[in-house]
Amino acid sequence: MNHTAMQLLLAAVVVLPLLGAVAALLPAPPGLKGRDPDQAVLRHGVTVTGVVLAAAIALAAGFDHDHPARMQATTDISWIQALGIRIHLGIDGISLPLLVMTALLTFLCALYSYFHLPAGPSPKAFVALLLVLEAGTLATFAVLDLVLFFLAFEMVLIPMYFLIARWGGAQRQYAAWKFILYTLLGSVVMLLGLLLIGLKSGTFDMVALATDNGPKSQLSHTVQLLAVLAIGIGLAVKAPMWPLHSWLPDAHTAAPTVGSVLLAGVMLKMGTYGFVRIALPIAPDGMHTFAPYLAAFAAVGIVYGSLACLALARRGAKGDLKRLIAYSSVGHMGFVLLGIATMTPTGLNGALFANIAHGLITGLLFFLVGALKDRYGTTDLDRLAGRTGAALYGRAPRFGGLLAFGAIASLGLPGLAGFWGEMLAMFGAFRPAEGLSRPAFLTFMALAGLGTLLTAAYLLIVVRRVCMGNKETAESGGTETAATAGPEEPGAFATAGSEEPGATRTAPVIPDLARYEYAAWSPLAALTVLAGLWPAALLGLTDPAVQQLLGGGK
Repeated sequence: MNHTAMQLLLAAVVVLPLLGAVAALLPAPPGLKGRDPDQAVLRHGVTVTGVVLAAAIALAAGFDHDHPARMQATTDISWIQALGIRIHLGIDGISLPLLVMTALLTFLCALYSYFHLPAGPSPKAFVALLLVLEAGTLATFAVLDLVLFFLAFEMVLIPMYFLIARWGGAQRQYAAWKFILYTLLGSVVMLLGLLLIGLKSGTFDMVALATDNGPKSQLSHTVQLLAVLAIGIGLAVKAPMWPLHSWLPDAHTAAPTVGSVLLAGVMLKMGTYGFVRIALPIAPDGMHTFAPYLAAFAAVGIVYGSLACLALARRGAKGDLKRLIAYSSVGHMGFVLLGIATMTPTGLNGALFANIAHGLITGLLFFLVGALKDRYGTTDLDRLAGRTGAALYGRAPRFGGLLAFGAIASLGLPGLAGFWGEMLAMFGAFRPAEGLSRPAFLTFMALAGLGTLLTAAYLLIVVRRVCMGNKETAESGGTETAATAGPEEPGAFATAGSEEPGATRTAPVIPDLARYEYAAWSPLAALTVLAGLWPAALLGLTDPAVQQLLGGGK
């Protein structure tokens, strides 16, 4: 594919969601209204995100896979000449997978919402916010100017705030405010670091700054330290890195299903991508100084996230399954940050692979947990896991099987996508970059290894409590007594103490996977298997770009 066609495709990928958002708010033409205007605007959302996904796939097909380290489909136009700010777009082997995954997840969210719109105000506003969110995330991975990166980075905050505040569940206002305040505070600090780099080097161009003999040679060690500290705080909040993660569980728990999918699958990746695209190549000396601290926080986050999940999964804790998956993201993203902190090709490739794997697997898990809440009316593990349990294997075997698949993929089973990123990140920690303390990184690697064991423990507990149960009761839809539920758990679908001893309870009929659920979730499961069995497809894209990035763009 020629350069002009690639330019147009990349520009279309970034701009079409914005145009679609504007069109969603306008009155529909008479011929497109149909009998239900709400369905018409939801169909508009599916169409626009589908076209964007098709353009992203065409972009990937036309990408020169023989030279993934080279910026391709580039557009470079002067925008604000007085400040040296340019509309500079381009993709390489690092950004292309994230671009395609963002387009895919947003399309699947739009498709799912067409059949199952969360309760809330105007569907027009919902579709418009979803498209603005897509535009911001896609632009973050496509722009090559520091100021444009910041604008795209901030652009996603407002739509996500409203998705949580207006379409969310319990305590949505509190969660939305906590989300916006944390991320905005981090962004203000990050902006100071970006401006420091631009003013001291004389340019905001990320490609020029990444070269060894380019403008970054004018950045002193002190300037690099200050820049990495400021930028790193903003990126760490979005990543999220322990202990700046506390906004995440509340936001996930309150967000609607599609909000949780996009928050985990796309928005968290913006923070780690910033470390790879900005901090590491532009301020390598500063990054080298802070790398051990970043790795330490990452390792603590891995263990902390797993222990928090174990606490939520135990009997009697009244743990929320959605909150548990959110805390699991703290641990999984810890592996990404650990891989980045090693400053080695192995670790960095592992981080980029884990980014994609986490987006696919956790996106699938949040879809499933949202559907579980729709079926049972709760995601409280104690209410789901009575003596009979939710018993998904018996009541809805395909649903239960897919949930178990997502959990097994999330714990890093070899042969699935979650394995390769975590393994490569730990390999990178085994032999970090020259000048970094190997004993310290071996300690971090050991903590990460402990985290993988704890991850397997809590996910297997979740599968046992939610998917397994009294098979006879599950299959027959018959009755059971409250006494059989045992003293430890109140029994499924009832609050402890709400029934008299010996009272009967009818096990509800639970629908298995619907066709639209198959359509929305199957691509994520298939790509999880594909990436696990054929990791070279992704590593072949990222490794040349990583080698060049660590070599200073030579």
